[in-house]
Amino acid sequence: MARLVESRDTPHRSRRPRREGPLTPRATCWLHALCLLLPAAAAQAEVAHLEILNRQPFADGRAYGQSGAYEIVEGRLHYSIDPADPANRRIVDLALAPRDGEGRVTFSGDFLLLTPLDPGRGNRRLLYDVTNRGSLVALHLFNDAPFGNSPETPADAGNGFLLDRGYSLLWSAWNWDVVPGDGRLQIDLPVATNGGETVTGTVAAEIAPLDNRQYMPVVWGNARGYPPAVWDDPAARLTVRTAPDAQRQEVPRDLWRFAHITLPGAADGMVALELDERFHAGALYELVYEAKDPRVVGLGLAAIRDALSFFRYETADRAGTPNPLAPDDGALPERALIFGASQSGRVIQHMLWEALHLDETGRPVFDAAFVHVAGAGKGAFNHRFAQTTRHPSHWEDHLYPADVFPFTNPPQEDPVTGQKAGLLDRAEAAGPVPLIFHTATSTEYWTRAASLLHSDVTGSRDLPPDERTRLYFLAGTKHRASGFARRAGYAHCGNPADYRPALRALLIALDAWVGDGTEPPPSRIPQIADGSLGSVAAYRAAFPALADIPLPRGNLRPPRLDLGPRFADEGIADRQPASPGEPFVTLVPQPDADGIDRGGIRLPEIAVPLGSALGWNLLPTGGGRWERLGRWRGSFLPFAATAAERTASGDPRPALEERYASRAAFLAATRAAALDLIDRRLLLRRDMPGLLGRAGRAYDAVTGRDGADACRYLDAW
Repeated sequence: MARLVESRDTPHRSRRPRREGPLTPRATCWLHALCLLLPAAAAQAEVAHLEILNRQPFADGRAYGQSGAYEIVEGRLHYSIDPADPANRRIVDLALAPRDGEGRVTFSGDFLLLTPLDPGRGNRRLLYDVTNRGSLVALHLFNDAPFGNSPETPADAGNGFLLDRGYSLLWSAWNWDVVPGDGRLQIDLPVATNGGETVTGTVAAEIAPLDNRQYMPVVWGNARGYPPAVWDDPAARLTVRTAPDAQRQEVPRDLWRFAHITLPGAADGMVALELDERFHAGALYELVYEAKDPRVVGLGLAAIRDALSFFRYETADRAGTPNPLAPDDGALPERALIFGASQSGRVIQHMLWEALHLDETGRPVFDAAFVHVAGAGKGAFNHRFAQTTRHPSHWEDHLYPADVFPFTNPPQEDPVTGQKAGLLDRAEAAGPVPLIFHTATSTEYWTRAASLLHSDVTGSRDLPPDERTRLYFLAGTKHRASGFARRAGYAHCGNPADYRPALRALLIALDAWVGDGTEPPPSRIPQIADGSLGSVAAYRAAFPALADIPLPRGNLRPPRLDLGPRFADEGIADRQPASPGEPFVTLVPQPDADGIDRGGIRLPEIAVPLGSALGWNLLPTGGGRWERLGRWRGSFLPFAATAAERTASGDPRPALEERYASRAAFLAATRAAALDLIDRRLLLRRDMPGLLGRAGRAYDAVTGRDGADACRYLDAW
């Protein structure tokens, strides 16, 4: 066993050094022993104890809109779960978790709360942001703030949108495998044991290196992996292949070994592999080994549920420590919304799939869900040896075993398996179902099977969205709202389009829907019926004929996977790796004459284009061919500046001078497109100045590019 970095064997307690702050009896109990003597509240969510480690003014007391100043509260939530409660019956291996003296399962995790200092000035809305691999997301996507996990300064609030509106923002840890660092939220989930005996099982881990290196963690994304039952197990197998459907070649056992990457501040670290001949970028490695000590991963979903339940419904914990959202008059939040992007959005879909949107007393913990760029997947969030994060394979037709299910609602029947199911089946049987927004960029149709949200599994017909849901396609955009403009080894420059203004408008629409019943804008999605949703072959045929521009040859078509007879009901995979079956048929938005997606919401920079903004980009394979889809990147193919330039290059798309008489004409068209979306409640008027400023910079960048650096001009946007 290799040890790469020495660690300090100290358990995680706090995400940052504790500061002296205005801690009052409302905020915390000074002595935990004294707290235990205080009477418990009459009704409790399963947060047994609220431990506040830091409480201080946010952004030096700066006032935001009518909300006034905010404060930041951080600490630990100590959970207590009844394994016999029917609300917890879907949590895999809960029966194998250690119990306390009362027969309950206990664990703890970080939380972070950003809330108006005067609760009466807020909007009485709790917005829960599901962390993505331990990191905060909502401030970046709604407030245009930089990424960061320790908001303290005015810069961390970005444009102030959520704070100006008076939201209380809550984050809490849920995924066990996140390693410490960069302020990532941590949670300690228990290990399942069989009457005190170690539980083992076969695990299949895929490793997709992006560069050539000697060491690779068995899972990606700053995550722990499961330790092998025997570190030098000769039966462990490592194979390599060039594509998901290519022949596996076994790597001789004497050329690789398990390693352990230990980390500062962590009692454990990351399970890794050391390969003598180095891992090769672009190859797909598969490790199959006997692992031990599975975490009860589904408790992470219960932690989200119970954190929301406590902050929404309870005035104090069992020991009397007050809920920071409960002012002296006891007025708790009126509504709770949950938001998740990418992995975090799949977490929400998985919570609904498992009916974990209701607490142990049957109360809904959120009234509405905003699921962004999650595609049609759930995730490895509730089975034995589940790994909540994983390597990005960068292959267009591959997903991990627990990721895929056709998440349409109402339910549909799979003609291959005969199975009939929908996302909300268990949620409906359990109690009230929340209102739901699904948003998707172009990328999710190429690499996250998003068409399965609203088309059948044969790709032959549209399925109407459930009346409690809205689906919005952000045409011509990529998975991530910002960044990725440089080529960085891809076939094309990145897509600079920024969809965050639409997210702000849609959040307000969702809030109004749940608040006073105001109907939100109708769903805007590509459809089979009008030809705006179709096959990749149809896409290639319709795309403008541009010289030397490689196009994708396929999209993600996830296979039906067989993990053995116990997986569906018990969450135990007896077949690793899974046996692939017939893939689902997935479709992609079809292009117009400019190559831009039809259907959906066209933001001003897409409706008044300076080039073809696309949701896909390509990586090379052997022989210099561009055949692999990038998992998150889009592309941008600028229009020619003049008709002469266009004619010389054979570009069929009209040149900029043929589209817009002048810079002023371009800005006028952009303004008109923005006003149309404002009228449709798909943009906010407050974003108009920013949109026009961005459009002017974009026009100058495209018309002034000199080709010295093919993508550098996009930085000006």
